[in-house]
Amino acid sequence: MHFISTRGQAPRLGFSDALLAGLASDGGLYLPESWPQLTPAEIAAFANKPFAEVAFAIISRFVDGDIPDAALLSIVEAAYAGFRHPSTTPIRELEPGHFVLELFHGPTLAFKDVAMQFLARAMDHVLTARGGRATIVGATSGDTGSAAIEAFRGRDNIDIFILHPLGRTSTVQRLQMTTVLDDNVHNIAVEGTFDDCQAIVKALFADPRARKRAHLSGVNSINWGRIVAQIVYYFTAAAALGAPYRDVDFCVPTGNFGDIFAGFCARRMGLPIGRLIIATNENDILRRTLETGRYETGSITPTASPSMDIQVSSNFERLLFESLACDGEQTARLMASLTQSGGFTLPAPALERIRADFAAGTSDEAQTAETMRDVNKASDYLADPHTAVGIAVARRFLSAERPMVTLSTAHPAKFPDAVEAATGVAPQLPLWLADLPRRPERCLTIGNDVAAVQELIAARSRAWEEPE
Repeated sequence: MHFISTRGQAPRLGFSDALLAGLASDGGLYLPESWPQLTPAEIAAFANKPFAEVAFAIISRFVDGDIPDAALLSIVEAAYAGFRHPSTTPIRELEPGHFVLELFHGPTLAFKDVAMQFLARAMDHVLTARGGRATIVGATSGDTGSAAIEAFRGRDNIDIFILHPLGRTSTVQRLQMTTVLDDNVHNIAVEGTFDDCQAIVKALFADPRARKRAHLSGVNSINWGRIVAQIVYYFTAAAALGAPYRDVDFCVPTGNFGDIFAGFCARRMGLPIGRLIIATNENDILRRTLETGRYETGSITPTASPSMDIQVSSNFERLLFESLACDGEQTARLMASLTQSGGFTLPAPALERIRADFAAGTSDEAQTAETMRDVNKASDYLADPHTAVGIAVARRFLSAERPMVTLSTAHPAKFPDAVEAATGVAPQLPLWLADLPRRPERCLTIGNDVAAVQELIAARSRAWEEPE
């Protein structure tokens, strides 16, 4: 299997090369040339199977021998061995016909662990086999950074630089990054927003000289290795609820669009998904796009669900490419318009295709807090603010015909202030993380400046090569 760029000008790559590249050389994002198909019998057989077994069955179709099967199976089994629930990503019934898919049982209590634990081991395997080194650069609104740092800490072949917006993550999110003191980990607090952090990362990848000298690679959801691992839990959840013999709806609280795009991929592979519902907080660019056909950035409103405080949803480019019948030239023109003028209008056929696959809704701060209170009172369930956004929106789309699954993306203890303010209950960290507030921190604060970040990477990355 080969992977192509959404902008059509980068070379086709195999799985390992796409994994290490992260972002394509033309600024696009990688997608498979074709979608592997699963039969109804194969999907039904996933019910009650161990998560790692299903993960191998899904991911191996995209790897296609680029990593030997025995090595890939070892990678997958190691990735999920540290999750603290025997089902890895269990589902729980919240109310009749409405389930939550708990994705927070990994080492940093967030759904990003599902993908990141796989990605780190896969990249390390490829680099070791090739005798190479890499520099990971990523932007985070909170959860991606901590999951990436935990997954890549201490690895001999990789240095990791994570940018987060100063003062715009929860305390627990920050501490899960800044208390990791391994020599290959570099935390950078940027004086700006998440979109500023993401823009710096994109600028670094867009500079071919710096990219080559640093052997840059990305772990944000721009990396196809992240998306492919997230496809897995759509299959495990749907199979547990009766797929392929009935459709299942999914509601996904999302900002950067990667988590719900994985559901789109699962559908393309044959999973019978009824509706994919985008749940947004007050930073609702994705809902507005579906309603108006205009993708246009605005100002960012800080909310109790900071991982969704985003106006530039990177993975929307993948959906755009698919909705434009894989026209890389047209995708590139629209993305250039986004950079130059802050928006673009979707062509009518593309908008029609997107609306056929997705619905969307928004939960404001008051609605999100009320949902946290109600769910705790009615179901004795503590939901973090992001999950509460998903639950609030999902309830508007409940159907007697299909089960609804809301993705629960983070443990409530990652956002204790918001949860306690809404419910009166102070969520506690698991015992194995109870000492987190007392651990020493290390972090560098820097201005919103691409050059300053590049200088830091040049000084501290072991992969950096000076020009001859």
